[in-house]
Parts: sequence; C-alpha cells; structure tokens
Amino acid sequence: MMNTIRQVFRSAKFVTGFVIFIAIILLTILFPLFITYDPLDVVGNGNFYPPGTYISQKDTIKANPYELRIALKQSNVGDSLKTDELDKIKEWLTQYGGMGKSEVQDADAESLIVMWTDKYNPSKRFRGMLASEQKYYKRLNQKLTELLTDKDIIIAEQDENNELKEKSKVKSSDFVNLKEISNKRTLVLGTDNFGRDVLRELVSATTTSLRIGLIAGVVATAIGLTLGLLAGYLGGFIDDLILFITNLFTVIPSFVLLILISYSVGQKQRGVGLVALIIGITSWTWTTRAVRSQVISLRNRDHVNLSKLSGHSSFKIIMTDILPYIASYVVMAFILQVSSGILSEAQLSMLGLGPATTSTATLGLMMNWAMLYSAHLNGSWWAYFPVLFMIAMISFSLNLMNTGLDQVFNPQLRD
Repeated sequence: MMNTIRQVFRSAKFVTGFVIFIAIILLTILFPLFITYDPLDVVGNGNFYPPGTYISQKDTIKANPYELRIALKQSNVGDSLKTDELDKIKEWLTQYGGMGKSEVQDADAESLIVMWTDKYNPSKRFRGMLASEQKYYKRLNQKLTELLTDKDIIIAEQDENNELKEKSKVKSSDFVNLKEISNKRTLVLGTDNFGRDVLRELVSATTTSLRIGLIAGVVATAIGLTLGLLAGYLGGFIDDLILFITNLFTVIPSFVLLILISYSVGQKQRGVGLVALIIGITSWTWTTRAVRSQVISLRNRDHVNLSKLSGHSSFKIIMTDILPYIASYVVMAFILQVSSGILSEAQLSMLGLGPATTSTATLGLMMNWAMLYSAHLNGSWWAYFPVLFMIAMISFSLNLMNTGLDQVFNPQLRD
C-alpha cells in the first residue's frame, strides 16, 4: 500500500493537480474563518461596483486634514464627458482644428482634451459653422475649463433659518490619513449585480459546487461500479439485462436527460442535494461499461478460479479477488465523475435549471446571474472571470490527477 502511494506521488502531473486541488479546498475552509459575514449579504446599493477599497465619504470630510506638498495628479476629466461630447470634439478637430482623422480616432479622452485646449479659440469664427454649433462648442469649452480649473470645494451646513452657510473649504492639497478612517471596506473582486461581495460569494459558491460534485461523483460511481461488477462477473442473462439498460441510457445524451429530469422536478424542489443526485443518476453509464470490461478480463484468472473451487460466495470473490485489482481504476473514475458533476451543475445553472436557492450560491448560479445582468457586455469582468477561472482550475486539477494516476497504473503509459 505504501509503495503504491509512493509511486503515485512520484508522478509530477498527479502532484501538481493534487496541490492545486488541496489549495482550493484550504481556501474554502480557511477563508470563512477570517471573513465571517454572510456571503449573500448585500453590501452595495448598485450593480457591479468595481474592485477596490471603499471608504466613508462622510468620514473623510470629518477627518483631520493634512496639507501635503506633493505633486497632484490631474483628475480624469475624460470620465466626466459624455460619449456624444467626445464625438463632437473629434468632429471639430478634424473639420476645424486641422487634425488628421487617424490621429483623432485613435486618441483617448485625455489626448483629445489636450488637442482641444491647444486648438480651440472661443473668440474665433469658423467658416461654414452654424450659429447653434458655435454656441454648443462654446458651452463645451466652458465645461472643460471648469473641469480643468482647480477650485476649492466648499462644505456648507444649514443654520436655524434653513440657510446654507459656509463651514469649511477643501483644498486640493488637503489629505486624510486612511488609518484614521474607521468606516472602510476592501472589495477585492468588487460586487455582483445584487451588490454582494464577489470574493466571499465565490468562496462559498466553490464550497457548494464541490459538494455537488462530490455527491454526484459518489452516486454515479456507486451505481456504475455495482452494475459493472454484477454484469462482468455474473454474465449470462444478468449481463445482457444490465448491458441493455446501459445502452438504453447511452443512446439518450446524458445532458439532455439531465435537462428533462431537472425541468420535470420543478423549480421549488430543486435544492443543492437534489440537483447533485439528478446529476449522479444520469452519469453512471460509462463507468458501468468500463468496470464491466475490467471485470470480464479478471473473472477467469487463476486466483478467481481457485476461490470458486474453495466454495467462496460470489460476493466474497467480488470483494476480495476482483475489486482490489480495479480499485485504482475506480478512483480514477470517481475523480472524473466529480469533475463532470461540477461542470454539469454549471451548465444546468446557465440554462436556469440549477439549484433554486436564495440561501447559498454555486459557481453555475454566479455565471447565470452575471449573464442575466449583462456583465460581459458592460465590462464587469470581476463578476464572471473569477468564476470561470475557478471552474477551470478545479477541472484542470482533477483531470491532471487522473492523468497522473493513469500513468502510474496503466502499464502501457509507464515510462
């Protein structure tokens, strides 16, 4: 036994996959110990807040200001302009500013503003320009001038007569110490469409998806192993019957069968456990066929015939003389079934047929929510890319472990 374990851990592929998978398991165990709030708590009142550290604006106003003599970065004026305003700047630069179309089209907002301030003269009249256009460009220039001007921000408060009176001014050289701000929150992966912390939700969803994969893997492997052992060892009518049922399920694509069963169950009844069970009972066919072929090659070996002559029962022969010889193959089948179960849940959830739950999340549900709220269209990569990466890493690690085991136990693949 120990010698077999040593051989397994000499496989670079198995070790790599094992380390990645254990790291994911440790993340799901240790992270909730330090971040204890509910993963489905709504922390933002808007959709898809970007990753970063959020501090209370009220606290920054009340905090003690520190005047620092350091070089200040210009505010991102380009973000304050609308798309049609940027298009108008491009149009003016090409028609009246003497700029080439290629220079203007490829320029970003900040470069366009630099070109505009260098070329535009509000007092100059341009031939062929309508009076309404002239007024529009003057208003646009005035807006840009105000955005580029460094003005103090006035903080006012209401007095007893409901009139606003100046309380203080905030200069561009005023800074606050972040350590003195008590109300702050770091959202490493921002928030999703519901305003929930994506990182905390991702860890919780990974835990749930692993549980679904584990249950589905156990169910599918148990069914496939039992039927494969019986069909391969007993043969005859039992073998024909099991093979007929297996072929019947094989003809119907398992994913189509999975969709039909999930839909027929109904949305309210589809919990995490039930979805895992449905995935398991639709994924056993290839395990049955593979185990059956292995058992057929073993049932006429000398040690099996000797046990038959000794009067041992069929159950004992299967458990002591056949099962140990295919144990490594069963482990590899189980690993693949776990990976298949996680991917199947993600596919079902993307179609809206996954677990119907408001108390927990899965990787598939997170992808479904991101898709429904068009995260991939509005640039909110943090809502779906970490989920895709986690699914890919789980599948990659499990398949790498399976490949490593195959190299160890398959004589044809040994170095």
